[in-house]
Formats: sequence, C-alpha cells, structure tokens
Amino acid sequence: MSLNFALILFVLLIVTGIVWSLDRWSLRPARQARMNAAAADFDRQQGDAIRASSGQAEATRRRQEVVDRAAKMPWWVEYSVSFFPVILFVFALRSFVVEPFRIPSGSMMPTLQIGDLILVNKFSYGVRLPIIDKKIIPVSDPKRGDVMVFRYPADPQVDYIKRVVGVPGDEVAYLNKRLTINGQAVPTVSKGEYFDPDRVSYAGLFGETLGGVPHEILIEERRPAEVEPFPSFPNKDQCTYSREGVRCKVPAGSYFMMGDNRDNSADSRYWGFVPEANIVGKAFFVWMNFGDLKRIGRFH
Repeated sequence: MSLNFALILFVLLIVTGIVWSLDRWSLRPARQARMNAAAADFDRQQGDAIRASSGQAEATRRRQEVVDRAAKMPWWVEYSVSFFPVILFVFALRSFVVEPFRIPSGSMMPTLQIGDLILVNKFSYGVRLPIIDKKIIPVSDPKRGDVMVFRYPADPQVDYIKRVVGVPGDEVAYLNKRLTINGQAVPTVSKGEYFDPDRVSYAGLFGETLGGVPHEILIEERRPAEVEPFPSFPNKDQCTYSREGVRCKVPAGSYFMMGDNRDNSADSRYWGFVPEANIVGKAFFVWMNFGDLKRIGRFH
C-alpha cells in the first residue's frame, strides 16, 4: 500500500481535526447562543399569537423549526465533525495496530496467494511515528522466518512482502538453489510438485524451516541458478555473484529478504538489502480471499 494513502489520511485527519476543534470551542457555543436568541424572539414576538390561533402543538412545532434553522451548521463543518472520529480511529488503527494489504503477485507462493488480503502487525518491531516512520518505542527485531512487509528500497512508495532470510551480520548464500546461512545449509524436504494455475506450470514443493518457522517453498530446478542483479544498490560490495548464484554479508541495520517462490521472486538477491527504516510490519493473518474462503486464517 502506497505511502500516499497514509499521507492523504493524515491530511484529512488534520483538516477535520481543526474544524472539529473550532466547532467544539467556538462555533458550537455561538450556535447555542443563536438558538437561545431565536427561541426567545419567537416566544416574545409570535408564541402567544400562534398558541391562541392554532394551539400549543402548532406553536411548539414552529418554535422548533426556528431553533433548528438557527442550529444548522455549514456543510463543511457538519461533514468534518461527523467524519473526524472515524478518520481518527482508522488512522490510529493502521498506524499503530494493524494495517491491511493485498498480495499482488505470486512471489510468496505457496504461503501467500495472489488476491490474499492480509493483516500486518504494526507494533511487532516497534512503535513508529506515522508518515515519518521514526521508531520511538523499540519492541523486537525481525527474526529469520518472519514474513515482513517493507517499503521497496528502490521505490519507497511501493510496499513489498517477503520472508526474512538474513539478519544483520549473517552471511547468506543461495548457490545452485540451496540456501546456506552462516555456513550452515538450511535443510529442505521434498513434498512433491506444486501446480501454479496462473503460470500453468509445475514447480518442486519443499518444506523448509527458518528460525523455527516451518513453511513451504517452490523451486523450479530447470531454471538457471545464476542471478542477474541490479547495476547498483547500497552495499552491493557485500555481495558476490557467480553462475551458481549469490553470496552476501548482511550489513548492520539491514535485512536479506527472499520470496518463498524462489525462482519467481524479485528480492534481495537482485536489488539488495532492506534497511531497518523501511520496515512496515509483520504479516500474520489472511483475513479474506474472495476466490477461496478456506484461506482465511493464520498462515504459520
């Protein structure tokens, strides 16, 4: 989800909040004074005559009409006062608690499917100030195996979702389609084949465990192992590329991310590391998939 939405929501919050405050401390008392004056004028000038000619009920009705006209708010005040609490709730919820995202690609298959609507925990890795994303309360750091949403380093307006494979200080190698972390091969267990209906093709399905988190990955053995990286990215000198794949030393304050669909994921192997400042939150729940309701629930 683009940063633009958060900025638009923040601007709406500020504008409606200013109007709400103006109404609460200035416009509302003035409006109440007009209502009282209108009611007093009606009672003094018309009340007795209308009661005498048309009865008490008619006098009460007309008096209320006069008061309602005096109480009428300008449309911009009415809308701002009505929407401010809603905007405040939504802004606080998505800034500090959870934020919804939609999975746009198959890079995290089979864990996450195209069209999955997921929830992201915004405080798992610390409380951040909205818009500027400055961490003010540390909580924990990303761990290997976490599925994390972050702002794409090459274009921070775009959100990506991948799995944390390497944390600061790790040496991550992906050679001949086998993952190694700090010299230790990450074991995989073959689980047969997986059919991708969107690409109309099969891939090898494997079980893998990272940081104590079991999950499944897809590997297409017929695809070449060689990785073609971006021409440049921060700390590219920490990576070595060959025909067998890539080996990287994860810098301090950065993370190495990979998609579970290993041969169909643009990730840290290609564009580099994710700075801590780009973290959005930890994905943890599929709350809807309109094409397959059975996918609703936690994916770990």
